[in-house]
Amino acid sequence: KKLELEQCRCSQTKRNMKTNEQLQKDVQDAIKWQPLLKAAEVGVTAKDGVVSLTGIVSSFTKKLEAEKAAKGVLGVKAVVEDIHVKFANDLNKTDLDLANEVLSGMKWNWSVPNDSIQVKVEDGWVSLDGAVEWNYQRDAAKNCASDLIGVKGVINNIKVNSLSADLVEQEAIEKALSRSWMIDDHNIQVKVKGNKVVLRGAVESLFEKDEATRLAWNAPGVNEVDNELAVVYDF
Repeated sequence: KKLELEQCRCSQTKRNMKTNEQLQKDVQDAIKWQPLLKAAEVGVTAKDGVVSLTGIVSSFTKKLEAEKAAKGVLGVKAVVEDIHVKFANDLNKTDLDLANEVLSGMKWNWSVPNDSIQVKVEDGWVSLDGAVEWNYQRDAAKNCASDLIGVKGVINNIKVNSLSADLVEQEAIEKALSRSWMIDDHNIQVKVKGNKVVLRGAVESLFEKDEATRLAWNAPGVNEVDNELAVVYDF
């Protein structure tokens, strides 16, 4: 039975292995599958798991969606993104207009403590500074800017300063990783240093790596997550 199991695993591994051409096509198909995107907008090349995205899109949200689609493909180890955002002339806004829209969006978003975040806009690029207690608040602030028409990019400098008096529990993070059906946690090691969480080991996809980061940030008391997980996939 053990021999049969090993043969099954080897067969599955061979089926999962991809050539560069197959990986390129998989990423192209993943991008085509996104209703927001047009395949012709984004060019894709792949080499040994490193995927490069190029092209011109009409919104920053499209740029993020293309990157997200690529990261979700099995075999992608890294994404090099060189997509530019270009708006139609009638969609151009002044930096003052964008700053006011970002501030208004954060004001009406219950997830964002807008009184502790500073917004600066320069040539369509939004910079966010300040400090929040949870990482989800940091992400929510970024999303308030990312979804706006006229935004070319977002630089998120917001720091997470947890006010929790609880010590970060390594075991709790390990259990959270093991509960997730999206992550194979057998090769993940969790280390806690004060308020910092370090993830080491290996996963099979960038999606797993990002999901491990998200789950680690959910632990009370975390101020920083250092994700050193390697994406391992044979070509």
